[in-house]
Amino acid sequence: MSSTASLRARYESAGQAHLFSFWDTLSPSEQTVFAEQLSAIDIERVNRIYKKAVSAEAEANAPSAHDPIEPLPKESTDTVKSEGKVQEWRAIGLEAIAEGSVAVLLMAGGQGTRLGSSAPKGCYDIGLPSHKPLFQFQAERIARLQTLAEEEYKKPAGSVIIPWYVMTSGPTRRETTEFFANNAYFGLDPKNVIIFEQGTLPCLTMEGKVLLETKSRVAVAPDGNGGVYAATRAPLSPQDKSHTVLTDLAKRKILYVHAYCVDNCLVRVADPVFLGYSIKKQADCAAKVVPKSYPTESVGVVVQRGHKFSVVEYSEISKEQAERRDENGELSFRAGNIVNHFYTTACLNKIEAFEENLAFHIARKKIAHVDLESGESVKPTKPNGMKLEMFVFDVFPYMEHFAVLEVFRNEEFSPLKNAPGTGSDDPDTSRRDLLAQHKRFLEKAGATVQEGVEIEISPLVSYAGEGLESVKGKTFTKSGPVGAVEEFDALV
Repeated sequence: MSSTASLRARYESAGQAHLFSFWDTLSPSEQTVFAEQLSAIDIERVNRIYKKAVSAEAEANAPSAHDPIEPLPKESTDTVKSEGKVQEWRAIGLEAIAEGSVAVLLMAGGQGTRLGSSAPKGCYDIGLPSHKPLFQFQAERIARLQTLAEEEYKKPAGSVIIPWYVMTSGPTRRETTEFFANNAYFGLDPKNVIIFEQGTLPCLTMEGKVLLETKSRVAVAPDGNGGVYAATRAPLSPQDKSHTVLTDLAKRKILYVHAYCVDNCLVRVADPVFLGYSIKKQADCAAKVVPKSYPTESVGVVVQRGHKFSVVEYSEISKEQAERRDENGELSFRAGNIVNHFYTTACLNKIEAFEENLAFHIARKKIAHVDLESGESVKPTKPNGMKLEMFVFDVFPYMEHFAVLEVFRNEEFSPLKNAPGTGSDDPDTSRRDLLAQHKRFLEKAGATVQEGVEIEISPLVSYAGEGLESVKGKTFTKSGPVGAVEEFDALV
């Protein structure tokens, strides 16, 4: 049986034979490329995922589907409000960094489409005085932490390394790789910046049939930020099938991983406080959260459900639950999820064992495709199909030792979601929040910043407000970026 015939037979038995509708009209080279794509798709898995996603959605919509949601238990959550605890956690976390036990995992698969840019979101310039893109801010925070750990734990300069694993998607991989290379990896050693790609899944009709994007190509979409787990097991290059993110972590003897999303300009990359808290709690997985701003805020919330942790969408919380308060007068369901997580590498290695139990979520979308009758391209005006996604927090209910740390929103969370001028979660609010934080850093260090003066402090100068002793007693009258401590004098 020829390889094409066996491929066809596989798709026929999977009920997806329609993908060969135009096979005989394709040129030999088109047939070769198309056969490669079809061979790489695990069509039986796609069918399983579709069935599970549909039945899970129906189940979730059943009134008695779930255990009731409960607020987070006291013993599994804490807050950065206590200065004493924060100092203890920071020391534990920074020591783990100094010992080379910490890596960072960045989920950077998104494009800035809503921002009016087709470039990867991490390349976006939010309009800071320095015009640094998000990737650069994050790279410089890593560099600063490496230096801080060396200084505080008496390590030789250049000896502490925090490897950075950057997960891209099909549309952002090439541009991200080129952006890092063209910017000399923002001062980091290229061998410690590992760029990899999340998987994709075919787009389906509402009935679970795979859609053709063209006569010789299946329509595919990234598998959601929860695709990160499978992506850590995928080969980093076709040449070496045994080299994956997980084997790379093992080779480097990494024990702890901080994972976060690219679009938060205030993110504390490899935050020693969060690392130290999670390590002290002996958590295998932890989530950093911010308190909801108001009861009905549209944000997913970390809760407990049937003795397990999970994230519920704001639409799943009743008005009464959303407004419920605890004995301190705070919202009972306030732990806003910000896609900022801690894992032990042992935990990441265990996920494969239960991943098949997880149901993908259905996103109904307008998906361009080829009409199987006419062969014409169709651009639908209303949702005609589905993309299947997994969310990074879908693993939470399976975690044995889970912990939650609540942090201050104005210090750690300012997401970039919307087009300029929207007025919330847009480039202007990101810029405002970052510059306001830098003003607080200076004032806490004993400086005065005149009204209207905007000073941007490079993360290479200060990671979280430390190292600014020299500004004490100074009054800043000029705006501008500061790339080294000596440059503060020019703004007085």
